[in-house]
Amino acid sequence: MPTTQLSVYFFLQIAVIITVCQLVGRLAQKLGQPQVVGEMIAGVTLGPSLLGLFFPEVQRALFPKETLGMLYVGGQLGVGMYMFLVGTEFRADHFKSRFRSAVSVSAAGIVVPFVLAFALIPWLLTIPGLFSAKAKPLEAALFLGAAIAITAFPMLARIIHERGLAGTSLGTLALTAGAVDDAAAWCILAIVLASFGGHWGGAYAAIGGGIAYALFMVFIGSRLLRRLARHVRPDAPLSATMLATVLVLFALSAFAMDAIGIHAVFGGFLLGAVLPRGALTEKLRAQLQPFVVVFLLPMFFIYSGLNTRLGVLLDPGILLAAVAILAASFCGKGIACWAAARASGESHRDAMAIGSLMNARGLMELIIINIGLQAGVIEPGLFSILVLMAILSTLMATPLFNWVTRVPKAAAVRAPV
Repeated sequence: MPTTQLSVYFFLQIAVIITVCQLVGRLAQKLGQPQVVGEMIAGVTLGPSLLGLFFPEVQRALFPKETLGMLYVGGQLGVGMYMFLVGTEFRADHFKSRFRSAVSVSAAGIVVPFVLAFALIPWLLTIPGLFSAKAKPLEAALFLGAAIAITAFPMLARIIHERGLAGTSLGTLALTAGAVDDAAAWCILAIVLASFGGHWGGAYAAIGGGIAYALFMVFIGSRLLRRLARHVRPDAPLSATMLATVLVLFALSAFAMDAIGIHAVFGGFLLGAVLPRGALTEKLRAQLQPFVVVFLLPMFFIYSGLNTRLGVLLDPGILLAAVAILAASFCGKGIACWAAARASGESHRDAMAIGSLMNARGLMELIIINIGLQAGVIEPGLFSILVLMAILSTLMATPLFNWVTRVPKAAAVRAPV
């Protein structure tokens, strides 16, 4: 397909993507759900599972295979910049105030999912369409464990903030446990990506390079960035030069993590996490977040939906695997975190609230499974199962949290992610 024709398709796709994501996202909000639920469903709607099922010619004409590469690049840019913005809201002080209690909750939310993943893998590897033939049992178990253990930390943080719980015992514990959980899951995913399809020598180099880069950013990069932030005045707009500088640093950070064999999203998040808090991060979020959330990120949701084929669940073997994975996901995360919170001395109400929040996967799940699909660790069957798990777990989180905390339906959360 000629390049000029590709650009025509791209602009039409963007118009359709933004329109559908906004419509379905607004509908989700009216039903008391986070907008991210609507956008995830919008992706599945435009993919082969719905539009392609009833109007296959329309679906193929709108999203021909030749154009998927452009959507992939746009989606990766969107999710990388979004993780950068998430990093700018990362607060280390949450770790200090409730670290001990949070460790037990996050440990339960990590250990139990991984135990269940290791128990399921010998059986799941016998089912075609789930894991790549090149995936070793250890790699498959680590990937599935990370996918089950991940938490929708941005959504969790937004719910805590909008409920006015940020400074409370419940809010601090949930935020700290969620951050520790996600950090562990991302580290394990980095190990899987570094080791997959190669030998551990390359994995050690990637992991060592990642640790070295993280240490550089925390201890040296943060100091240099503080000097940069001093040039930003709270009472003046962010200059074009400053914005360009930060975007260049984002691109280089993402490139560095991609180049050593991990993934660009780690670089984006790490840069955001070490940026000094204050006028710089506030103005960056004000300028970048609307464009990233409305324009770039929907491409990621649609690309995920185009790779989701819920029709595979008609296969009895994959359907049985889906039931087992969904059960392991909900019980292994939510119940484990609830039990750990109770054992740490939390009330039954607060423990249930923590379990409901920690059980949501949201965008973080989609990031992990897209990485796994592109790396060749998993196949479309497991990808579709985990997309379904991400949607269902996120759908459940807000109503369950509202019910546990007895929040009126009219005050349902409107978290975008």
